[in-house]
Amino acid sequence: MESIRWLFFINLREPNGAIKPTTMSAIASKKLGFLFCIIIFSSNYLIAQTKVQLTVTGLKDKVEVLRDQWGVNHIYAKNENDLFFTQGYCAAKDRLFQFEVWRRQATGTVAEILGARELKRDIGTRLFKFRGDLSTELKHYHPHGMAIIQSYVKGVNAYITEVLKNPKQLPIEFKLLSIVPQKWTPEVVISRHQGLLGNSTQELNIGRAVAAVGEQKVKDVMWFHPKEPNLILDTAIDGTLLSADILELYNAYRTEIEFTKNDLKEKDDDDASILNILNKRKKLVDELPEQEMEGSNNWIISGAKTTSGFPMLANDPHRKIAVPSLRYIVHLVAPGWDVIGGGEPEIPGVSIGHNQFGAWGLTIYETDGEDLYVYNLNPKNNKEYWYKGRWVKMKSITETISIKNQNAQTVQLQYTIHGPVTYIDSVHHKAYALKCAWMEPGGAPYLASLRIDQASNWENFRAACAYSNIPGENMIWADKKGNIGWQAVGIVPIRKNFSGYVPVPGDGRYEWAGYLPIKERAHLLNPSKSFFATANQNVTPADYMHWDAVGYTWSDPYRGDRINNVLSSSQKISMEDMAKLQTDPYSLPAFELVPFLKNISLNDASSMEAKNYLMNWNYTLDKNSIAAGIYVMWEKQISLAANKYFVPQKAQGLITMPLKKIIEQVKNPLNHFGTNLKEAATQRDEFLKNCFDQAVVNLKNKLGNSMASWQYGQAKYKHVTLEHSLANLVDATMKQKLNIGPAPRGGNGQTPGSTGSADNQVSGASFRVLIDTKDWDKTLMINTPGQSGNSDSPFYSNLFSTWANDGYFPAYYSKPLILKAAAEQWQLNPR
Repeated sequence: MESIRWLFFINLREPNGAIKPTTMSAIASKKLGFLFCIIIFSSNYLIAQTKVQLTVTGLKDKVEVLRDQWGVNHIYAKNENDLFFTQGYCAAKDRLFQFEVWRRQATGTVAEILGARELKRDIGTRLFKFRGDLSTELKHYHPHGMAIIQSYVKGVNAYITEVLKNPKQLPIEFKLLSIVPQKWTPEVVISRHQGLLGNSTQELNIGRAVAAVGEQKVKDVMWFHPKEPNLILDTAIDGTLLSADILELYNAYRTEIEFTKNDLKEKDDDDASILNILNKRKKLVDELPEQEMEGSNNWIISGAKTTSGFPMLANDPHRKIAVPSLRYIVHLVAPGWDVIGGGEPEIPGVSIGHNQFGAWGLTIYETDGEDLYVYNLNPKNNKEYWYKGRWVKMKSITETISIKNQNAQTVQLQYTIHGPVTYIDSVHHKAYALKCAWMEPGGAPYLASLRIDQASNWENFRAACAYSNIPGENMIWADKKGNIGWQAVGIVPIRKNFSGYVPVPGDGRYEWAGYLPIKERAHLLNPSKSFFATANQNVTPADYMHWDAVGYTWSDPYRGDRINNVLSSSQKISMEDMAKLQTDPYSLPAFELVPFLKNISLNDASSMEAKNYLMNWNYTLDKNSIAAGIYVMWEKQISLAANKYFVPQKAQGLITMPLKKIIEQVKNPLNHFGTNLKEAATQRDEFLKNCFDQAVVNLKNKLGNSMASWQYGQAKYKHVTLEHSLANLVDATMKQKLNIGPAPRGGNGQTPGSTGSADNQVSGASFRVLIDTKDWDKTLMINTPGQSGNSDSPFYSNLFSTWANDGYFPAYYSKPLILKAAAEQWQLNPR
């Protein structure tokens, strides 16, 4: 049968940056006036909608699933249990290997399939496992939380049961690794292993740096604000001992799993394509680590500033860019539920999106929910620690861990009054433990969104936010009644006598004074400027009272400043403007740095030629721009050189100077580059000149001597290639099927269209949403590379090109439009 595959996307820019003229497809709603649609014909997909009847064990009534042409499941159930059962069923069907990896990480059973190298990961997972009352935990997230999560798990398991009866349906990853998926439990859903949890690694490194170079030197390098923390190490702590791998178990259980050829099953006649290619971990950035992996942008605009006259909302959470996507879009409809948006596929509900009343989004708000405690141990018994004037025995839990090709190993997990013991130094009689706010009930990331999904107004929304313990976030709200609001959420300890930014003794002198109620965190409703934006910069009002529950380190302000600058204009904001801003590659750091080049004399001919490219440049990091390519290399070189110049040798690798502080010192060189103004300015200019010369050398080495080949947004410079975790273990044909890309990219980690600092984009917004509360059918979303994690699915990579070209698809909300856009219609019947 001849067949058709549909791909819709919005491409908003001409090469010069202007908005493209309106184009419409007959099948798309004319209400989306700037939707540009492409139809791709193929012999692989059916012309007509696929209609399927399924019988599924576990349902109470019939459920309808409409899968639109972009891969989004719209689930219509007659009761709440069936709704979340079907969400679990469909998500597992789309992301089964991702689900199995999640389950093994959550349960500490990775060594069972990958061997002894993953033993410490499994120990760490079990060490930090939630061990409180499960009933209390499940009920925290929603009044029906226990039933909802259990229904979701039953749906996941229903699909696993089905596919195990016909193993040929298993995705290729299971065949390569010779494993099968195993059943879920509610404990898997409430795992914290992938949560944005706290700052313990930063805390330890700051403590090490203070021990090495002193508090003031550390403050000279880092950018602490809006208040200044106390970083002095207590005299009871021997700073020289902090160099041990104290957080090894904590870090091990939160790292990404890597596969090697030894993980594959033996080559046989049925799998002749499997080769023994080693999985080599790539170094993505030359020297400095990739920054802002966990960022985001969001904003709300009141109807007074929008072309529709109704509030608008935008959100693009920045996390890892991967295949399959970290995000998953779903529409959930049942009595009491009508919510659409994105979340993580392994979690029921919707984290970012809208219902019939309002819309919401999130970004990270600096929240320190962890502290590292250092204990003196009893020299006669290293399982006893000194606390409040007496020796206290650690609590011990025994775990047995299965290991591939080896005997199972029994381990003892130790706990103090503060939390899990991550390291015991038996030679110096010291122990180290982490106190974690997210170990409290309600610490599973994003699950409290279940309450938010049913919010009908600002008051309901704030009440639901009070249950959102993890992560610390800027939650924003916009509704049809015209309200816009912001609420900082997340469980946050109150520290009366310490900052939480260096390790402290565990002897009882440094204790939390409880948790600040979330409703007492910073918030606002209907700001006078008619908009509010957050991009992980500090947005805490100056008159806020609870500074002992506010962090000290935030993202550089450039993304947020650019968004605020654009939204501050007097013109009315349209959805086109929102989309353009969400993917905006304009660089405020370039705006601040490039003018310094005007008065700097360059002796090298190539450097002079490169400088000329920047003199009339518009500071926009467009793909195909030679000026952008030159600037970005210069900016990287400035950061690298500044961190060598300003960071003391003994603190190298422990702390870094953010770009904001570097630029401030460039603008105000006195006492940073010299002791008098003339000397400082001269040394500053010499610094910038040397960095520029080195950037030119780097570009020649990287891209050749011709500047015509230095354009930004190319496979050798700035691009995105999504690499499957098993792609380097298979032959070229299978690798091409699993990997996606490359595609050119613009921007960097400091532009609203955040693409990170690496040549291959590994962080940023895989999911984006734009919402006009006037008409929910005008909502726009994107998720890369697709909704499915199965490489045989038409929805595996169908959204990649749209996303890479800064496009969107219409996320329809009304059923008539969804029916018109449906590629598949499923009716699930109870057995």
